[in-house]
Amino acid sequence: MIQGSIVALVTPMDESGAVDKESLKKLVDFHIAQGTDALVAVGTTGESATLDEDEHCDVIKTVVDFVNSRIPVIAGTGANSTTEAISLTRKAKQAGAYACLIVTPYYNKPTQEGLYLHYKAIAETVDIPQILYNVPGRTACDMLPETVGRLSQLANIVGIKEATGDLSRLKKIRDLTSTDFAIYTGDDATSREFCLLGGNGSITVTGNVAPRLVHEMIMAAMSGDKQTALAIDTKLAALHKSLFIQSNPIPVKWALAQMGLIGIGIRLPLTWLTEDCFDAVRGAMHQAGII
Repeated sequence: MIQGSIVALVTPMDESGAVDKESLKKLVDFHIAQGTDALVAVGTTGESATLDEDEHCDVIKTVVDFVNSRIPVIAGTGANSTTEAISLTRKAKQAGAYACLIVTPYYNKPTQEGLYLHYKAIAETVDIPQILYNVPGRTACDMLPETVGRLSQLANIVGIKEATGDLSRLKKIRDLTSTDFAIYTGDDATSREFCLLGGNGSITVTGNVAPRLVHEMIMAAMSGDKQTALAIDTKLAALHKSLFIQSNPIPVKWALAQMGLIGIGIRLPLTWLTEDCFDAVRGAMHQAGII
């Protein structure tokens, strides 16, 4: 089981929107040096919705190659088409990914049975560890704990990223799954409480810009060290908020550009952070000791 701080990596781009592989390599080395426990390549924070399939698979392979087995790489392979998700998952396995993170289908709003059959089809087609991903605020689709419990019985479905921010979901899911089924939070603002309650880590946006602090906070919370976790999370609190001041990954890419780690590229229909938000993000970075 992967545990700890798992960073949902941004996809660096130049001003034209082309993928910047040199900056991608820089990010990989940065995270490994800072103690990040695993990376997600081309999750939703990695702008999976606007990379075409060839780009998507190329970025996954590039990250796997750059990491070179130093930490696990989880590939984002979700889609609102089951056949597309199967194709992406198959190619991620071929690229050498450790596991796949598969977001619920967006926009088409399947039933709970549709969700079960969607994930079952992927799991039965591609033999690679698979992590469910529930983020109804972005997908308009909420996978209920009962559906997670059913899916957890499939051999290669090994965990879930639960990003509702509802802490009660942790116990509900744990009661319906085995102890070796990983339950990660996808909500940075509640990640400390989630891990203190027994969560297995965080698949984090904040960890893009403050990887060392997020790693230390998550590990403290997972070990039950409430005081240390709170002290670190207090430094991060403004970041948790400001990195979502506009749609993710707009603010986090701006922050990384301020740190000199990436350029100023982002893919339409997302746009660069507007000037009226600069002070909030910059202030949060200062509070965290990043700048």
